[in-house]
Amino acid sequence: MSRFSARQRVILLVLLGAGFMLSVDFSILNVALPQAGAGVGLGPDGLPWITSAFALPAAGFALLFGRLADYFGRRRLFLAGMLLLAGASLLGGFAVNAELLLTARVLQGLATAMALPTSLALLTTTFVDGSVRARVLGLRGALLSAGFAVGALVGGALVSLLGWRAAFFINVPVVVTVLVLTPFVIRESTGAARTKLDVPGAVTVTGGLLAVIYAVIERSMSTAVVGVLLLVAFWLIERRSSAPLVPVHIVRQPSVAWGNYAGLVVCSMEPAMIFLTTLYLQQTLGLSPLATGLVFGIPGLASVAAGVVAGRITGRFGYRKVLTVSMAVQGLATLPLVFLGTDRLIALVILIPALFIGFYGHVAAIVAYTVTGTSGVPDGDQGLATGLTSMTQEVAGTVGTPVLAAIVATQAMHLTGMHLALSVDVALTLVSAILVWFGLRPRATAVSACRPTAELATI
Repeated sequence: MSRFSARQRVILLVLLGAGFMLSVDFSILNVALPQAGAGVGLGPDGLPWITSAFALPAAGFALLFGRLADYFGRRRLFLAGMLLLAGASLLGGFAVNAELLLTARVLQGLATAMALPTSLALLTTTFVDGSVRARVLGLRGALLSAGFAVGALVGGALVSLLGWRAAFFINVPVVVTVLVLTPFVIRESTGAARTKLDVPGAVTVTGGLLAVIYAVIERSMSTAVVGVLLLVAFWLIERRSSAPLVPVHIVRQPSVAWGNYAGLVVCSMEPAMIFLTTLYLQQTLGLSPLATGLVFGIPGLASVAAGVVAGRITGRFGYRKVLTVSMAVQGLATLPLVFLGTDRLIALVILIPALFIGFYGHVAAIVAYTVTGTSGVPDGDQGLATGLTSMTQEVAGTVGTPVLAAIVATQAMHLTGMHLALSVDVALTLVSAILVWFGLRPRATAVSACRPTAELATI
């Protein structure tokens, strides 16, 4: 931290602390789902909607809010998101029926869509030096991963001791602290001169994303068609608009396009693998929820170091090498899981080392894809770039599990279906790593991009 001033350290504390808190809160709420549903009279069939009510707005609005931050102020929108999060958390904690609880989750999703891309944009515009920015994004990746792991490990104990409402209340003091500190340490940040909002583009992209995500969750083909048509309409509108919400030339940049493609694969396959393996540990091997939490939680905490290391090596070797190698590590570490059987001892001997290695690759890939997706984009469009990366991560986390679960369902036996789904996971991740490697190859018109230091200088 020697290269950070005192003010920069406080900025890191505020922005990274907010991200860490969001990760912890999301993870704890996953643990608290059964208790929360029972507490408001929501039956087992309704429990998935506690997650979906959050995921839909969090993924569907991230791009829009990221772009609005460029127009109206990143700090302003970040503070608005944190204030909304505090109110939504209080509403959820005091909810007495399912309607209030689901409303709170929708508002939390909207708050996350506002806070995540804006906090990331504030980081990328505050720390403009390439190597320093990579280091900061490495710290961010480490803390986000730590938040998920900590939430999984302490969530059960917290809910058992204080009840499910604590999963909502726990982040309120952190949000209040962030709201108090932010105006004093973070300057307002905006992009280019404000232009007229591209309303048709905003409506079609948000509606299209919401429809596609809903279609995956509910497996609705008609809604999927509507979503795809809206996204096609959005693309046509952006190509013809004089002031597009998402300028086409930015999306076509190799770093933006391939970085977000890598993020979609990385952030969809790993959570889906964890979901399938969780069912395997409990249903096939008969492990308790506590033992299952330890199997995932300990490697998850250990992999936090990968975020710090990834930030440093990205600054040294460049995002192309780090991203593709990290994706390959994630995919290859999943490969042994394809051969898991019913013997508990052998399964754990194979699984635990694979999780350690795979989580390291996964965290490093998250850091590298974030660096990649925000590189080469002017500061005036950083809200757009961070909105894209945030949207990618949220969409990926929502759609990956249903897709692999559907593959499992094609087989008569769960174990056989899991093997098939994980094989698809491995193949898609490794093939994507190869595609990303070639997609990010230096262009003849940008010889300097061959050098990692020059590559990061545009970040």
